[in-house]
Amino acid sequence: MTIDVRPATTFADIATMVGPKKPTSNVCWCLSYRIPSTENRALLREQRGEFVKELCDSGIPLGVLAYETTDDTEEVVGWAAVSPRADTTFARNRKIPHVDDLPVWSAWCLRVRPGHRKKGISRALLQGAVEFARSNGAPAIEGYPLDNRGKKVDLTMAYVGTRGLFEKAGFEWAADTTSVLDGFPRVVMRKSLR
Repeated sequence: MTIDVRPATTFADIATMVGPKKPTSNVCWCLSYRIPSTENRALLREQRGEFVKELCDSGIPLGVLAYETTDDTEEVVGWAAVSPRADTTFARNRKIPHVDDLPVWSAWCLRVRPGHRKKGISRALLQGAVEFARSNGAPAIEGYPLDNRGKKVDLTMAYVGTRGLFEKAGFEWAADTTSVLDGFPRVVMRKSLR
């Protein structure tokens, strides 16, 4: 088995990772940090997927996807949202501070499909996000994971990653935040790309 991480350019694979099983469901599609909340709330059911398809068709990757290859088959197994912070709601988020004025990139959603977890895919996704940001000229990349101090986290809230995952990927603590998920504080973790 090999894991390959590359820019998310195929809508069907993005849909597999962040879309609903039923198109009429009102799920995130990884838009909540990508677009202003009023726009996010206005997009309902199928509109959400249509919006993501338009973004995908614009030619700008929305993140990275992990593919698992075994023998002659390849399937998408992971997703990481990564983009310039200025293009996300983190640019204006009052709970997550800016460390400085560098035009950093943000990685904010890591998702691994059930049945493929505990294979190192989250680590590969985070490294892929780092390489994607670096290849696009980012001076640094940030994440805003939970500081769970090794305690169990509800998987629905673990999408932002854990401090330990980011530390293993070479990120360093940069700031505390006032954001809390599942009872755990979030921290700003940063990795210089220069």
